[in-house]
Amino acid sequence: MTASINTATRAAALERLASVPYDLIVVGGGITGAGVVLDAASRGLRAALVERVDLAAGTSRWSSKLVHGGLRYLVKGDVAIAWESARERHHLMTAIAPHLTRPAANLFPLGDATPPSVGAAVEAGMRVADVMRALAGTPRRLLPRPSRISAAEALALAPGIRRGDLRGAVLHWDGQLEDDARLVTAVARTAAALGADIVTRCSALDIGDRSVLLRDELTGTTLEARGHVVSATGVWAAEYEPTLTITPSRGSHLVVRASSLGAPRAICYAPVIGQFGRSVFAIPQPDGLVLIGLTDVSTSDVDGIAPPVPEEDVRFLLETMSRVLERPLGPGDVVGRYAGLRPLVRDPAGGESADASRRHLLVDEPGRPVTIAGGKLTTYRQMAQDAVDAVCRRAGLAVTCRTRTLPLVGAAPRQALTRVPAPTRLVRRYGTEATAVAQLAADHPDLAVAVGDSCPTTGAEMLFGVLHEGAMTVEDLVERRTRVSFDEEALPAGRALAELALEVADGLGAS
Repeated sequence: MTASINTATRAAALERLASVPYDLIVVGGGITGAGVVLDAASRGLRAALVERVDLAAGTSRWSSKLVHGGLRYLVKGDVAIAWESARERHHLMTAIAPHLTRPAANLFPLGDATPPSVGAAVEAGMRVADVMRALAGTPRRLLPRPSRISAAEALALAPGIRRGDLRGAVLHWDGQLEDDARLVTAVARTAAALGADIVTRCSALDIGDRSVLLRDELTGTTLEARGHVVSATGVWAAEYEPTLTITPSRGSHLVVRASSLGAPRAICYAPVIGQFGRSVFAIPQPDGLVLIGLTDVSTSDVDGIAPPVPEEDVRFLLETMSRVLERPLGPGDVVGRYAGLRPLVRDPAGGESADASRRHLLVDEPGRPVTIAGGKLTTYRQMAQDAVDAVCRRAGLAVTCRTRTLPLVGAAPRQALTRVPAPTRLVRRYGTEATAVAQLAADHPDLAVAVGDSCPTTGAEMLFGVLHEGAMTVEDLVERRTRVSFDEEALPAGRALAELALEVADGLGAS
């Protein structure tokens, strides 16, 4: 078995789907669907995933790139969701994906923009969050205790924050993700290594509880695949489960240069006026960028793959974040933008809508596919476990979940990762597989170059994406396997390098 996903594995998987019965077929290639197929494959089930576009094509690539322990939910009094988040953060950071996660300092400046009541609530929430960290088993050496720090210490972490009214800050440690789309790809590839079939560009035309009618979007060929079906289709879930009500909520982010905020080393928060417990944050990224997010606006009739970012979201994010900055941000600082749709769900039996996609919902009704909806990136593993447990009950199978401690491809203990003989940036993105990416750069010098001065992504990373990560198009490479598209100025050069990577892969007989 191999962890590679490519055109050859796709063709073989389509042949099997047309002829061999499966224990489980999951529809949807976001983080939830990838988690479901991995959970099933790790239990020894014959499993397949079908996705009409590409892995992480929709909401799963548009997150804030955080693996958080639920502080925001504690501030709002939602202890149950915070506890679930703390548990799942522990699994991700200690066993599942140490290579894709890291501790991140979270800074709440205390100044005129932060009323004392908000500061007190945040600090109290941090103390409770630290108790949950301990109960989850996450070591303090990974996530240090929260603390009050001086203005000078705050400025050392975030030089761009306002100085005149700064009284100090509250510091909290949480988890950050290298990249959400890379996490989805790693989960799917780990499933493939355990025998699962992964097929992108394959639409589900009609799904039932024990079969699904599929169309190969590359050839137009249709086929019927047999097996217990799980719908993990995000904002499209109601198309397959009519009892669900999905209310999408738009979460917009802006991308700015780190230099615009003084090259911060901590995630910096700015409270939203008039909305207790809600903030806008600036999240430093590894390659010299900072994400400014996040909106929460109900929306409809927009593209679920790549929703547009309206100008009112841009103004809201810039104005709110600027309240805690020495130099206000303006439209000229924005080098990229993106939005994702949170699939807010309402229980068919009645009940409240999930708060900003935080709660997940399992629909398991006889004669219909199992549906898993809502939720959030941090808790994808628990959502997947719930869905596969439901399939096992239907099938009368007594096989237990293994994913709490199952490492993804490229994962290793943090100390071992420091000894991988490859550039640090590649280790951060590929873990132990960084040596394979570095070797591709050595073998193909034309692909060893970076996209540009502001974008260090190389053509070798793109070639690896085609050979092993299921990328088939330029868009797959610049939008999902790498995130060149975040930097609109670098995108033309990134597209050209992606074209070259596809040509090289074709010459190797891999595309």
